[in-house]
Amino acid sequence: MQPVFLKQYPSWATVISNNAGLIEVEINDKDPGFHSIIEELSTEIEPGIVGVKASDLCKRLSIEMVDTNEEN
Repeated sequence: MQPVFLKQYPSWATVISNNAGLIEVEINDKDPGFHSIIEELSTEIEPGIVGVKASDLCKRLSIEMVDTNEEN
């Protein structure tokens, strides 16, 4: 498994750990920049419930998602 690196991350995202290909990011959800990204990437799942695809958020943060179910 390849390590994951953030090339440049926004002020609202802080890498807490990056170990064995798993990355933990702390998000400051009070930051206005975070809210604008969420608004841009969000879709309504059902009436009144909004979500963001992990793949879209990772792409925005320059994090490469790895499918561990794939055989190399």
